[in-house]
Amino acid sequence: MTSIRIAAAQTPEFRENAGAALDYAVRVAALAEADGVALLVFPESFLQGYLTDEPSARRVALDLASPEFAAVLDRLPKSGPVLVMGLIEIDDGRLFNTAVVVERGVLLGRYRKTHLLPGERAFEAGKDSPLFAVGALRFGINICYDTNFPEAAAKVAASGASVILCLSNNMMPREKAEIFKQLHNAVRGERCRETGLWLISSDVTGERDGRIAWGPTAVLNPEGQVVTQLPLEEPGLLVFDFPCIAPVSYRA
Repeated sequence: MTSIRIAAAQTPEFRENAGAALDYAVRVAALAEADGVALLVFPESFLQGYLTDEPSARRVALDLASPEFAAVLDRLPKSGPVLVMGLIEIDDGRLFNTAVVVERGVLLGRYRKTHLLPGERAFEAGKDSPLFAVGALRFGINICYDTNFPEAAAKVAASGASVILCLSNNMMPREKAEIFKQLHNAVRGERCRETGLWLISSDVTGERDGRIAWGPTAVLNPEGQVVTQLPLEEPGLLVFDFPCIAPVSYRA
């Protein structure tokens, strides 16, 4: 069976320090390239941090057509894996929680988070669920809270994908983090079973101001089972050889 090697980074949290985030991303991408990885996923809002108050989000937001974002692309590797990275986007004054897909410093496309938490009122919801491909592997994207909604995964399945990339940022107050610690994979597993898709997640880890993020960064199969997972609360790179299967025949 033909397979394609993809990876997910479990990273420290970078807040309002895009330079440090880019430095980290470049180092991880080099490790991934050396390991033959074709697709590399970073967490939700990785580039500027998960900033949900509007003044902070607006201060760091990037227009994808701007010279500032062109400078970001210029910093990214010109060889190695396709990168999927979370960031805060601004477009005609509107803010979005976005994942960009970049190949060798060229923007291939974006996905904007569709389902927003009450605390994400600064952002507007995206509407599209684009399909992307690396070699024979076709994928779509959900961002964190999206996976609580069957229709978000259903759109990915209906587009012709065989895997969901789930970018997450689960830095939570410790008490809440304890409650959700075992629930992230359980909820994502439901989406896999409903759609017949694989899923790979990427999350932040660490502690800050009474908050903690454990992850998880994991691979789930179409039965919703965890196939492999990084240790909780440790930065790392999860590498997995995905089977290049035909897209599922899915009807909502």
